[in-house]
Amino acid sequence: MRSIRPSFTTRGHRRGRRRTSPVPVTVALVSALALTATACESGDPEAGGDASASASADAGNGEIRIPDHIKDKLKEHGIDVDKWRNGAWKDWNKDDWLREAQDFVNPIIEDLWDPDRMREAEEPDQEVDESDISGDQGVTDPEPAPVDAQAVPPKYHDSAATAGKLLFDSPKGSMVCSATVVKDPANPGKSNLVWTAGHCVHAGKNGGWYRNIAFVPSYNDAGMSLEELANASKEEMAPYGVWWGDWAQTSDQWIEQGGSTGGDGAAYDFAVIHVTPEKGSGGKSLEETVGAALPVDFKAPAVPEIESMRAIGYPAAPPYDGQKLYQCQDKPGRLSINASDPTMYRIGCTMTGGSSGGGWIANGSDGEPALVSNTSIGPVTAGWLAGPRLGEEAKGVFDAVSGKFAGR
Repeated sequence: MRSIRPSFTTRGHRRGRRRTSPVPVTVALVSALALTATACESGDPEAGGDASASASADAGNGEIRIPDHIKDKLKEHGIDVDKWRNGAWKDWNKDDWLREAQDFVNPIIEDLWDPDRMREAEEPDQEVDESDISGDQGVTDPEPAPVDAQAVPPKYHDSAATAGKLLFDSPKGSMVCSATVVKDPANPGKSNLVWTAGHCVHAGKNGGWYRNIAFVPSYNDAGMSLEELANASKEEMAPYGVWWGDWAQTSDQWIEQGGSTGGDGAAYDFAVIHVTPEKGSGGKSLEETVGAALPVDFKAPAVPEIESMRAIGYPAAPPYDGQKLYQCQDKPGRLSINASDPTMYRIGCTMTGGSSGGGWIANGSDGEPALVSNTSIGPVTAGWLAGPRLGEEAKGVFDAVSGKFAGR
């Protein structure tokens, strides 16, 4: 995950970047596959023992056998279902780290995200090159004053039902981002779509797709401390369940330009994930389960017209521990990283790594609250955050995922 709390270094090597055309989008074909692990007495979901593999496409009650075409798809990439369940996903050999959009598979390993793994997942290191924000097309506004992040009062579901934590595995270990439940025009009132940052699903130009991507709405809803969570049940940490990505998409620009350092690709650092419940949800969609979803506004007002914008997420880098939900409210300014890229929104905020991908909410073009951006980058000093302005490229990503699951 590309955590938002990068540190500044002086590297100055970012000239002549390759740019893609702004319209093409990248589709991540995710095998709708659940690996129902029958845990040993140790409770280790990666341990051996009998297990049945089943597809989670039926969110109602259901486990069905893996269709042959999905098995074949996995075999194309050398993925053995049982070996994957038993830990083969930990192999990050460059040749085995699937990079291209059509290569992405995200088999569900039931109970992999147990309370310990959820609690201990960390934000990854992320650096922003000081030179990456020095050129501004003449449109970058003055750096905003820091705004102290405020704790969202628990229960989080009462005031921020659409917010949640995104969990995934990278070569560095278990990682966290933040994400938001968003409305799906193709499935009114029954959305299974989640919005986050591109760097929370794909490593960018020098890597591939992350693994075991799962969304936990209202994580730690009661706002328990880290000490209290040590003895918390999975139901207390994930009261609305664990929802695995069975389809994901980010921008071509992020995949071709993004990286673990610098601001490359930040203006296109967004992603949409279609999710399915790990253990069934009684036939209810994610939106029905949490009782809310935010519309996404791809024509949000320009910076001068926005009086206030709210960023929300689970910051995990010090002084935060990643267990509680925070938010910042500020009037946005503009940040330009490269003359060929759109300007980004920037607000004062002290949230740190882990809040990456969290939603930015403002009154949209219709005057109603909407998601207009997501956290992408920020400095190590934790004084501000920046997020992409959502336009045609973001709409193309969103429409492709929505259309794929239209009516189902």
